[in-house]
Amino acid sequence: MGKRNKLKKFEDLLGLDNVYQCFDPEKPTLETQNGKIVEMKGKWNTHFQNANPIVLELACGRGEYSVALGDMYADRNFIGVDVKGARIWKGANQAKDKSLSNVAFLRARIECIDNFFEENEIDEIWITFPDPFLKKSKANRRLTNHNFHDLYRKFLKPQGIVQLKTDSNELWQHTNEVVKDDPRIKVLYQNDNIYAQPLDFPELEIKTYYEKSHLEDGRIIKYIRYTL
Repeated sequence: MGKRNKLKKFEDLLGLDNVYQCFDPEKPTLETQNGKIVEMKGKWNTHFQNANPIVLELACGRGEYSVALGDMYADRNFIGVDVKGARIWKGANQAKDKSLSNVAFLRARIECIDNFFEENEIDEIWITFPDPFLKKSKANRRLTNHNFHDLYRKFLKPQGIVQLKTDSNELWQHTNEVVKDDPRIKVLYQNDNIYAQPLDFPELEIKTYYEKSHLEDGRIIKYIRYTL
């Protein structure tokens, strides 16, 4: 039943006009509704039909942050990025149900994300509870590692913000080491226990499925925002 359900979701994605899918990571082309092939690099505002700032949620999973942020900020556009279509399916349908025309989804590998965004096209990046890749041998797969920062610089505006929200002590420590090691990075805010006091940013009130379960387990939630 699980496999059939996934296949049905993959099929449904092809009919959603707020979802773009990459089936060849070597090419900048994407497949959209009804199999149409498009190249969106530098053209994302044509999808949203406005010139509002664009915010990415990387490793978005079910897209909970993208949908909630889109509901919170009508004057910004949001794109949730994840490689797993069955997860994106939920967020894409929620955005449609809420009539959030400022929320879209991109199914692609984040390692290839620079194929799909032009220089200075993105204003902000959210990374919410990503896989921390605990083994040191996989450090280069952590989304706040130097190699990913180099990717983000290709399309993030000069003062564009990167934000990480995590419960992982290992990822938190690694991220802090990375930002301290790079003189180009300016930390704007960091808090190693955001719920120990009133929240400083309304966006932090959004809780994903994973965050809720982490809080139930008594884990401490950490947050950092910085420019590259």
